[in-house]
Amino acid sequence: MTYSAKGIKSIGCVIKSGVMFSVTLVQDLSKYHLLKHPFYQAWNQGALEISTLQLYAKQYFKNVEAFPRYVSKVRSQCASITDRRVLLENLIDEEGGDENHPELWSREEVSSTCAEGAMKNLVEGFLELVKSLYTAGLRALFAYEQQVPAVAESRVAGLKKFYGYDNENPGLQFFKVHTKADEWHSAECAALLDKLSEAEQEVAHKAAIKVAELLWAFLDNIYDSKMSGELHGANC
Repeated sequence: MTYSAKGIKSIGCVIKSGVMFSVTLVQDLSKYHLLKHPFYQAWNQGALEISTLQLYAKQYFKNVEAFPRYVSKVRSQCASITDRRVLLENLIDEEGGDENHPELWSREEVSSTCAEGAMKNLVEGFLELVKSLYTAGLRALFAYEQQVPAVAESRVAGLKKFYGYDNENPGLQFFKVHTKADEWHSAECAALLDKLSEAEQEVAHKAAIKVAELLWAFLDNIYDSKMSGELHGANC
């Protein structure tokens, strides 16, 4: 992941012991990177059934839908007006206007689906972290957003190569937006994290690992459903 110099300079991050905290965290999280999961590897090999992709889309929407709430809760606990403005820009990107991110996730097809199992755990666990402490919430956001550009680019490539999507398909728009938007968001979050004290960074580190584990568990659940042939997704 490459962070923009503009984003880091604008927040005024502090480098400790020669290595920025956010860089160390990315390294610690590398084993949980979503593109290493068998589900996304199968996606990029064209090995998933359409029914599995549909289940994924219905369940993952619940995380997309909840994400503005995650950002809002972190922002509400931030004491610095300067840092709150950074998080406000993120929040506006998430749910502002007709092209807000939940809307881009084809709401007509997925909005009636309930969060089940591992997705329910992900949404509830994420919300619990972001409302606990500002530092924990900030790190939870970063743990997710620093992966998004690479994952989004990979999903676009897989859909175009194996599942009949062309470049104009509206189903690709959410992923295209996130190949760029979350580069900036994660850079800004990284800069905010690098300002934290060592004690705050320890709390943030634990929150990051927790979110990474919840995301991995969700993909485990979808992949296990693929392997067993038991696909669910009850409507609310």
